[in-house]
Amino acid sequence: MQNTAVWINRGDYRQTRVVKTEVEPLADGQARVEVEKFALTANNVTYAASGDLFGYWRFYPTGEDPWGAVTVWGIARVLESATDSIVEGERIYGFFPMSRYVTLDPGNVAEGGFDDVAAHRQSLPALYNHYARLGADSSEVVSLEDARCLYFPLFITGFVIADLLSDNDWYGARQILIGSASSKTGFSTAAFLRAAGFGGRIVGLTAEANIDFCEELGFYDHVQPYAETMSVQSEPAVFVDMSGNAEGRSRLHQHLQENMKRSIVVGATHWNDFGASLSPQNLPGTPPEVFFAPAQIEKRDGEWGSGVMMKRGYEASAALALSLTDTLAVEYHNGPNALIALWGQMLDNKISGRSGLMLSLSEHFQ
Repeated sequence: MQNTAVWINRGDYRQTRVVKTEVEPLADGQARVEVEKFALTANNVTYAASGDLFGYWRFYPTGEDPWGAVTVWGIARVLESATDSIVEGERIYGFFPMSRYVTLDPGNVAEGGFDDVAAHRQSLPALYNHYARLGADSSEVVSLEDARCLYFPLFITGFVIADLLSDNDWYGARQILIGSASSKTGFSTAAFLRAAGFGGRIVGLTAEANIDFCEELGFYDHVQPYAETMSVQSEPAVFVDMSGNAEGRSRLHQHLQENMKRSIVVGATHWNDFGASLSPQNLPGTPPEVFFAPAQIEKRDGEWGSGVMMKRGYEASAALALSLTDTLAVEYHNGPNALIALWGQMLDNKISGRSGLMLSLSEHFQ
């Protein structure tokens, strides 16, 4: 049996490689899954851009520098199992590489899911090592499985951002500015900020072409193009940046000066600027900081109980996804060539915020 995977050059994301290898026999305790489908979003570009910082390249090491396996959220079916705790034929949801087949090391197995306990993953965030067993899900969640891959990781990030700001009394801000406002993480953050009780202005910053879409969503009090950043009201603000555009962030800091109460770098739709986002910058106001969702989740697990934060995030994400059924459109694509072409479009920011891309390297994908 031959596996097909797509690797990305860690030093030049535009360079891709289709890799075909023979699948090795399972060791005792392992399970082999076929990835039926996975989502491709701007989040995956962020995983690549921040892969060295947060360890995303280490989940599925290729062993061949400079090539890396970009991580994606998807659904897989168990093909073979060398452990009594995992059943052949069952379906799971979780963190995978862009690959047809994946070998996992299940541990901590429960009715609702299990962890991959491979030695090389134990120092990585537990959030990404967990796999949900779909047989334990409610029928409502099962009916949202594409949305679960496409939107839930992004929406939950927005939910955690809103919780972080609420947890810190909005850092004294009277306005929250969201860069890359058409992104799913961006507009979900806006939705959850309002739901969390923020009473100030929520302003979306986006490209001119995305203004109508952002206004149609109804989550922003005001939407304006990046070119008009200097017209943002000069009052205490938090900037939540999904774009990773260092130059744009600098202009906003210079404009707001000490009114920039928090500057949070979340995403990297401008992925080639992400390195500059991590470099020390002598900017007015609070210095930019990189957001890492597992840190706030772990804090809430300690305060609310393990898993409560994620449960609330899933419920909120499901409700938001259902409310956007008529706004967002899901597209289905198959094969490495389609994946590589769409990856290039994602790097060029040519994927509409209205689109959700589901892909597969499986021949059985419909």
